[in-house]
This record gives sequence, structure tokens and C-alpha cells, in this order.
Amino acid sequence: MELTHEIMYQASLDKDISFEGIFYTAVKTTGIFCRPSCTARKPKRENVEFLKTVKDCITKGYRPCKICCPLEKLNETPSYITELINELIKDPSIKFKDCDLVKRGVEPNKVRRWFLKSHKITFHAYQRMFRINSAFKKIRNGDSVTKTAFDSGFDSLSGFGDSFKSIFGTSPKNSKSKTVIDFTRIETPLGTMCVCAVEDGICLLEFTDRRMLETEFKMLSEKLNAIIIQGSNKHFRVLEDQLNEYFSGSRKEFSVPLVTPGTLFQNKVWKTLQEVPFGSTISYGELADIMNNSQAVRAVANANGMNKIAILIPCHRVIGADGKLTGYGGGLWRKQYLIELEQQT
Repeated sequence: MELTHEIMYQASLDKDISFEGIFYTAVKTTGIFCRPSCTARKPKRENVEFLKTVKDCITKGYRPCKICCPLEKLNETPSYITELINELIKDPSIKFKDCDLVKRGVEPNKVRRWFLKSHKITFHAYQRMFRINSAFKKIRNGDSVTKTAFDSGFDSLSGFGDSFKSIFGTSPKNSKSKTVIDFTRIETPLGTMCVCAVEDGICLLEFTDRRMLETEFKMLSEKLNAIIIQGSNKHFRVLEDQLNEYFSGSRKEFSVPLVTPGTLFQNKVWKTLQEVPFGSTISYGELADIMNNSQAVRAVANANGMNKIAILIPCHRVIGADGKLTGYGGGLWRKQYLIELEQQT
């Protein structure tokens, strides 16, 4: 599809995030450039020009928009939020109050808005869930409920029990039959990604702006019969290190363990995807042929679309039979970036 002025202008009017990374909207009257998905008031058509890169915009004298921040990674977690989360990982019993945030020079409402937008809960609720997740794991490992409650920063056993039950639906003593899926966010050159992991490995890796992400969370929770909750996990650091190596060009294969709940056919497709060589691409038909099932092209495409572990299970390497890029949950611009990254490494 040729990107005409009309298509790009309509995309900016629609705030279409699927055009992220493909072009930037530069406004002649204000001297400001924006992402296609910027929520700011849209200028008249005759006052806009479209440029391919941030460098092109700056070279022509445009300034970055303060609303959509086109110089930042898409949906990047602010450094002050990252610092708070890292401290919680080190010590889940910490209780950050508004006055603590003010002392750090951070506006509490700003923190609250970020957590509501990114996690659909307040920062205080996030802290409480993080503490409960940590407590759950301690109890599973044999610690007493009383010791765990006070070590986790709760002032009373009753308060701990009520908070625990509100999340797990049962008391701490009866929780050993429950399972937790740990959740966090990590930063990549292509934007922030959501990560879920269980004891055996990573079970979800998706970009935060992926459509139907909430549906994926629900399906994952149902298939694993587990509760998704903010927390730390031994696989998160390994994943982050390996992704950094991948994007820097020093890693071609991932060794972090994966958990892929799905049908036998879906798992066969995902396993075959992981065998597609780094730096190459393949069509749905070719993928079906490798699986000795040339009649299953549509089913292969559906299984490809059901993949919940982006990059590690490289569905971005699947293209159309005509060599053109086909749909990708993270957006075609990301798919193109990943293919080019691998081919240039």
C-alpha cells in the first residue's frame, strides 16, 4: 500500500497507533512534530507535512511535541516510576505514601495517573498487590502466616487476611492450591512490553499497545487456572538481558524457558516457528509444508496469530506468499524493524 498524503492525514485524525514508526506529522504553523497517534488537536490538512524519521523532523527545524513525546520510546516507563518499582522488588514491604513521593520531587497525582493508565489500578493498589504476591510465595515456601504478614509490612493479621482474600478468594492458610502468574513491564527499543511468567518460564510477552491485550490476559489466566498479579520472577531478569543482547545484535537465539498453553497443533506451529532461521522469512504456506500439512495454511495462520510470546517465538518472520508484510499484533512497523534488524545482524 502506497502511503499517500490522504492516508497519513486520516491516520493522524484517527490517532491510529498502527502507523507508529512509519511517519511523523510535522505542523508548519507551530513548528512541532508528533507521532501519528498523538492526542493533541489536529491541524488543518494544508498545514501538515509528513516526514519519515525523527532526524528528518529535527533537520527541518521542527520541535518534538510535549504531549506525545516522539523522542521517547513508545509507552516508555518514566525513570521515576522505574525507581519506585525497583525498590519494591528489593523490598515488597515498603509502603510509599504521597508524602514520600513529594520528598522525591514527584507529584503523587502524576504517579497515580500513570498506574491507572498502565495497570488499571492506583499506585497504592499496585503496592498492596505486590506485597500480597511476595507473601503468597513465602507461605508457599513454608513460612508461617503470622511471620509473613508482619514481614510484608501489614500491621495486623486481620488486615493481611482481608487483603489476601480479596485477591486470591481464599485465606492465606488455604492458598497452597492457588497459582500465580507474575506480571511486569520491560523497556525495549520498540516500546514497553508486558511480561508474564510462572515458575517454569515466560508465558506472555506482548507490546503494551497490542489490541485485545486484556483478552490475552484473561485467556492465559483461564488456561493456567492462575491469577495474574504484579510481582518479581526469576525469569524476568534473564529475559531482559537476552532481549537487550538481541536488540544490540549479539544474540540470535533465546534460552529463557517458555510456557505455551495451547492446543497440540498450536504448539507444533509455535515450535516450528522457533526453528525458522534467524534473519530469514517464511510464508504461511511454507510453514504448513514444513509441518507436512499443506492443507492447513489457514490453521497455521490462526495459530500464528494466537502466539502470546512475541519475538521469542518469532511470528514476525512469517510474511505473505507475495513477499509482502502481513498482519502483526505489535504493528507492521515493528515487524519490519525486527526483520531488518535480523537481516542486518
